[in-house]
Amino acid sequence: MVASSSHFTRNKLLTFSLLVLLSLFCFLLFNRSALDPRLRGISLISQIPAPLLVSRPPHSHNESDDTKQPISVSSNFEEKADANVTDASKVSEPEFPEDRNTEKTAPVSSKSDLDDEPTHKTSEPSVSLNEENEVPISSNSNLDDKDQKTSEPLDPSEPELSDEEKIALITPDSDSDDKNSMKSEEASVNMESLKKGAETGGLIDNAVAEKLRNCDMYSGKWVKDEGYPLYRAGSCPYVDEAFDCQSNGRPDSGYTQWRWKPLGCELPRFSATDFLVRLRGKRLMLVGDSMNRNQFESLLCLLREGLPDKSKMYETHGYKITKGRGYFMFKFEDYNCTVEFVRSHFLVREGVRVNAQGNSNPTLSIDRIDKTAARWLRADILVFNTGHWWTHGKTSRGKNYYKEGNYIYPKFDAVEAYRRAIKTWATWIKNNMSHEKLVFYRGYSSAHFRGGDWDSGGSCNGETEPVVQGAIIDSYPQKMTIVEEILKETRVQAVLLNVTRLTNFRKDGHPSVYGKNVTQFKKVSTRRQDCSHWCLPGVPDAWNELIYATLVARQT
Repeated sequence: MVASSSHFTRNKLLTFSLLVLLSLFCFLLFNRSALDPRLRGISLISQIPAPLLVSRPPHSHNESDDTKQPISVSSNFEEKADANVTDASKVSEPEFPEDRNTEKTAPVSSKSDLDDEPTHKTSEPSVSLNEENEVPISSNSNLDDKDQKTSEPLDPSEPELSDEEKIALITPDSDSDDKNSMKSEEASVNMESLKKGAETGGLIDNAVAEKLRNCDMYSGKWVKDEGYPLYRAGSCPYVDEAFDCQSNGRPDSGYTQWRWKPLGCELPRFSATDFLVRLRGKRLMLVGDSMNRNQFESLLCLLREGLPDKSKMYETHGYKITKGRGYFMFKFEDYNCTVEFVRSHFLVREGVRVNAQGNSNPTLSIDRIDKTAARWLRADILVFNTGHWWTHGKTSRGKNYYKEGNYIYPKFDAVEAYRRAIKTWATWIKNNMSHEKLVFYRGYSSAHFRGGDWDSGGSCNGETEPVVQGAIIDSYPQKMTIVEEILKETRVQAVLLNVTRLTNFRKDGHPSVYGKNVTQFKKVSTRRQDCSHWCLPGVPDAWNELIYATLVARQT
């Protein structure tokens, strides 16, 4: 009985244990979903292989540290891409505010630069300059003189450049931009010119520059060169009709095939690409009379030859070059530079005096700088000239014309007036132009009239060869002696582009009767000929070759 009871108790305990185990199993089964994520994570971790221990290469100084440097538009990746881009319009660059303006309201003079009297009745808005920009010679030196009216109006639509824009035009870009521009330059430089080396243009080495610095480039002779002209006659759209002799019917072309050769050295062949590279980010401005416009058009044609895409060169206001307009600005997009012309017949102030009877008479203030000087300050390289207008009508007679301060001289010597005017200009340049700027004064360009002057029946038609001997070759105008004396006296930082003697030879280079279109059906008038200006292509191309040689010599 006792054994039976003990057996029953043991069975009962076993049953209870089985129930407990079954309950625990059910509990674990129904709660497995809560444990699955952790179990799955443990399973994945257990399947990851152990990493290999590999040494890191040394950090290169050329690599960019992405953890320290923010990503910008000038990243290394984009720099590599820009190296193959020759379209400079895709590269950020300072804008010229003039590009967005027009001169529609600017009055246009219809008179030629060779007319007897200058135009003085054009009204213009006054422009204020700081007092330090004036030549402190007379008390009546402010620019807003009511009795003074110039024939060259400043464009009222052209705003003053901001300080940031002025700095942008003078200060080089950042290092990264310099690298990009250098790569673009290398891609755009004419490789054929580079192969020919220093003698034929392209990039010029220091040895050539040193030789040019020690050479008198203005003493030499004209030599025949079948490689000339540097641009084909009639091909350049920027040549004024008055200088486009071949298109106007001039039958001979030999006058275009002469090259200026200094006695002591060889000028580097003109390279438009190299010239534009040196001009990158700068403004070159020619200031003067129609002779400088003649040179301005020559330079445009020369530089145009170096552009693969000629649509990247344009007049910023859309104007065609004419003698009636006094200001032009041509922009070269791929180089972010401009070449400009500013008309200033005398470099000093033209004005008008109204007498008691209400009649107006022109005056010339020889102690005051021209109003266009507001533009001069914006340029980096300037080429000035004045000369031929000093032989015209009232200028040469000097009666009630020349003015100093508020006093108008009843009679004044034109040569002395010229001397004082040049000194006014030189003093202004010295006081207002920084030494970083390059200033040229181009010398007097010889005229070749026979039997009279430009307005009295003088002629030069029929000339087809340069002068080889005679007094004209060694003639040197008094005006040039004055210029040399003033430059020495004032010690102004200016380069004398002394083209006088080299132009003495070239009696064959003038338009003569071919300043207008002449056909076989139209009678040629020989009464009034142009023996002062030059056909293009022609002599002014040599002046620009000398400017280029100067840039090379100075490594500008």
